Amino acid sequence: MNARFVVVGAGTMGVGIAYVAAGAGYQVELVEVDRDRAAAAHDTLTGLWDKAVSRGKLSAAEASAARTRIVSVPSLADVAECPDVIVEAVPERLDLKRAVLAEAAGRRPALLGSNTSSIPIGALGDNVIGLHFFNPVWAMPLLEIVVADGTGADTVTAARSLAATLGKEPVVVRDMPGFATSRLGVALGLEAIRMVEDGVASVADIDRAMVLGYRHPMGPLELTDVVGLDVRLDIARTLREAYGSRFEPPALLESLVAQGHLGRKTGRGFYQWKDGVRQ
Repeated sequence: MNARFVVVGAGTMGVGIAYVAAGAGYQVELVEVDRDRAAAAHDTLTGLWDKAVSRGKLSAAEASAARTRIVSVPSLADVAECPDVIVEAVPERLDLKRAVLAEAAGRRPALLGSNTSSIPIGALGDNVIGLHFFNPVWAMPLLEIVVADGTGADTVTAARSLAATLGKEPVVVRDMPGFATSRLGVALGLEAIRMVEDGVASVADIDRAMVLGYRHPMGPLELTDVVGLDVRLDIARTLREAYGSRFEPPALLESLVAQGHLGRKTGRGFYQWKDGVRQ
């Protein structure tokens, strides 16, 4: 496959998307303006390939081939025109996403997508479709395809085809703030945080109740740590603007983010973490 896949933003989600796209055979350009973050992304990708080989998920030859299919570039201006796919995975800020997607549109991709988890797609620009991946991208099978009012049927078909190529199961949802998954997931997560504030039960017991009682693979507080407390807070604020006080961020969430306790990526959130493993 000589198809080109551009990912803008080398944070947690961008790295995951790039890893999966390279594994599916795309030639991947990972755009990151911050040199330190670009270097960290390279280290993360190396660790993912090494772990996949050690677990028997990939052969050494397959991992080596995937490595050669990812290159880092410092800006969208360095991306040649007409890639097959561009997906932005920059922080959840409307102004930033609009600017990135406007520049990305100038590269004339066949498919232009946003990985936003809560911002209405229609607010991000023309000819943009929501391509909402889930963390960790290499393990989570879902791709939420978000369709704005002006999205053409051919674009939806192309997004479904992309999901199949990446080995993802698509669900197609209407363009509303929070879509389907974030709206439901954040509602559960915020209520779990309020339960901690109210002293209903311990963090571990609240999570255990959802795992054992509802067969969730992990509890809502651990999931908040994995997603990132800052990410959850940004989404909650967006949903509050759309739907009112039912999505008001709990004071505990605001406080933890202000202290820099963002979950797994910082080593502390509702749990303690070391090397990405919950303690």
